[in-house]
Amino acid sequence: MTSKSLEMGPSKKAPFRMTFPKIKLSTKGIDLSGKVAIVTGSNTGLGFHCAHHLLSLKLAHLIIAVRSVEKGEIAAASLRKEFPSARVDVWKLEMASYESIQEFVRRIETDLPRLDITILNAGLAHITFTPCKSTGHCDVVQVNYLSTFLLAILIIQALKKKSPTGSPARLTIVNSGTALTAKLPNRDKRPFLKSFDDSTIQPFEGMERYSSSKLLGHLFLVRLLKYLNPAEVIVNLIEPGLIKGTGLMQEAKGVIGAVFAVASYLVARSTSDGAWFFIDAAVVKGKESHGCYIEDDKIHS
Repeated sequence: MTSKSLEMGPSKKAPFRMTFPKIKLSTKGIDLSGKVAIVTGSNTGLGFHCAHHLLSLKLAHLIIAVRSVEKGEIAAASLRKEFPSARVDVWKLEMASYESIQEFVRRIETDLPRLDITILNAGLAHITFTPCKSTGHCDVVQVNYLSTFLLAILIIQALKKKSPTGSPARLTIVNSGTALTAKLPNRDKRPFLKSFDDSTIQPFEGMERYSSSKLLGHLFLVRLLKYLNPAEVIVNLIEPGLIKGTGLMQEAKGVIGAVFAVASYLVARSTSDGAWFFIDAAVVKGKESHGCYIEDDKIHS
């Protein structure tokens, strides 16, 4: 199966076109009793509300995967209080570290007898170039692309082994409509990935680098699809729209900061509303969403 999500093409309206519709998503008949889910970056914002929504649908066991276990435990405590019948665990995951990612997956292999749903939500945006300490790569590209899709590849294997026979596991990766605006100005630079790491080769511009990191995810999924069977694992990308209070653009200053501040005030969704789009992609949508980009609950395939 070949994804055609890129046929949507670049559009200057892409980052904002998904923010205006008021969409009510239905979860009627959805019961996650007995199921196990992992949500990365889930101690605050969209990830936390996604975790909350999963538990509200009777999820049996939730893994909060976060960089700071201490902050994760604070989030877990509030969820345990509201959903006392569910098991909520906090596992350490540092997305800027390949070692941490591999250790996290090894823990899945040894500690989880079952895994049904994984939502990769952790992401990063910066307005200035910052190298990743463990790899030397641009940290935005490292976290949003290299680490996210390494984790995806490894978790797909775990999902195939640990989901019940006859019920495909789910992997939803949080993406962005800004991918459709990416110019990828260094596309002809060689070596390509190295060009992201040297500002003398490719000057750093925060919004473009974020958009490019998300476009790389689109492109990688297109190549990955030939190795995936939706009868085993359904994989899709989700864009929740412009969301208030995620902190993703907290570094933005000047004109860009003002634009995002006004847009957030006028049209952005709440983190709770935005997180329902994660649930729609990871739980409600079926095999028809495999390999696709989902925006405003619409499948682009």
